[in-house]
Amino acid sequence: MIIFVRTLIVYFSLLVCLRLLGKRQLGEMELSEFIVASLIADVAANPLQDIGMPLLNGLIPVVTMFCCELMISTLTMRSIRLRAFLFGKPSLLIDHGRILQSEMGKNRFTLDELLQELRAQGVRDIAAIEYAFLETNGKLSVLQYASETPPSANDLHVAAENCGFPRILISDGRLIRENLRKSGYEENWLYQQIRPYGGRISDIFLLTVDDASRVYCVRKEPKP
Repeated sequence: MIIFVRTLIVYFSLLVCLRLLGKRQLGEMELSEFIVASLIADVAANPLQDIGMPLLNGLIPVVTMFCCELMISTLTMRSIRLRAFLFGKPSLLIDHGRILQSEMGKNRFTLDELLQELRAQGVRDIAAIEYAFLETNGKLSVLQYASETPPSANDLHVAAENCGFPRILISDGRLIRENLRKSGYEENWLYQQIRPYGGRISDIFLLTVDDASRVYCVRKEPKP
């Protein structure tokens, strides 16, 4: 029971600290964030493995590291020089279709890794790339020539309909009444939409509707 309670305390303490870091830090890690994530795994596990160790011996270092990370994040938001010193700057790897081999060497970015990133973004021809930057989080940003990018509705002088984003009304057989209310429809309308699929909400895997009243409905697959 002692181990169970100590584990819950450590878990929820880490959960709160990670939540305070914000969504950006959870989605992509900078150098300082990687250091914190690497250290807390060992520090937080010590009081769980050794019952005789006071729980604060594990919690205090974890909280201290997260406070330092929050302080560094705040300072880097205000200081461009500090942000460049700690996190670095984006590196230009491709300039007007020409691979900058010296920059690739500085970043220890191999040609295989470059081609893999380009394939992942659907780029076939390096000569069609105007700029390619290696961002500070390790991701590759590719900017193709304007002539190689798909035309927009404004380029074609076509009036595009603003459909908004689709709201999920039924998810795995469960009705989300809040989204139904926000979409401006009633349950009678909903049942008319699912009538061709059996008429029961429990039989629907997914149903969405956007601002243009376009409905997407998928029936549950029969269980084997």
